[in-house]
Amino acid sequence: MIPVHVSQNIEFPAGNSSFEIDTERDLQLTFRCRENCAVFVRVTKAKDLRIRGFFDEGVHASVLFWNVSEDEVHFDESYEVMRDADVTVAYGECAKGNTQKDIHAVLRQSGARFLLSSASLVSSRKHYNMCVVNDAPHTYGEMKNYAVVLDHGDLMIDAIGQILKGAYRSENHQTSRAMSFEEGQRSEILPELLIDENDVQASHAMSIGRMDEDQLYYMMSRGLSMKECTSLVSSGYLMPIADIIEDEELKQILREELERKIAESCSM
Repeated sequence: MIPVHVSQNIEFPAGNSSFEIDTERDLQLTFRCRENCAVFVRVTKAKDLRIRGFFDEGVHASVLFWNVSEDEVHFDESYEVMRDADVTVAYGECAKGNTQKDIHAVLRQSGARFLLSSASLVSSRKHYNMCVVNDAPHTYGEMKNYAVVLDHGDLMIDAIGQILKGAYRSENHQTSRAMSFEEGQRSEILPELLIDENDVQASHAMSIGRMDEDQLYYMMSRGLSMKECTSLVSSGYLMPIADIIEDEELKQILREELERKIAESCSM
């Protein structure tokens, strides 16, 4: 795993690579992807992270940010996706500290595809502003956000899909879902579609609610405690975020880490 302690320009190598951000400093990072790659970025400690990402023509790339910081972190990110590039940027959020994300992705040229995905275990304040913009015809943008909101959790997602004038025959879709197990948590999701072109497809889906009481009762009737039910369901709800990682050993490490974080949060 390559350590990142200072502001710098990083060109992702072809294939799999891993980075770790662990610093007391504010960082400005520029990511450049010229070849097909799968990138894992662990955020162990940080303050303000300003990230600018550029994905060249025709690349297939996936980037998974895994935030485990104990302190508050602010992510300020923008991405540009060029012709026929197919890009996924995903976030595994299991940090105890507060998190603010401001993410802006633009599909600049025809054929560009971009998926913005997040899976959040929310036991503190998690506020996300996300925007995916179709700026060229025949482009495809999508957002998928899933969250489990625990006691003391405060979730806010402002999800914006925007299709600009001239981006005909483009698509922009989003799905955001938040699940809780008890009353009293704060969850707010604001799905928005801003469409300035006619010949397009766009949609949004949003749900906020508690786990089905009949399902919960069934699980507890089989001998599971409330904490065990919460842990089991949360793991199944959030763990698919790691599927973008091809490294099976790393995927198992993330699965075990997420299960441990859930167990710790459920016991509080």
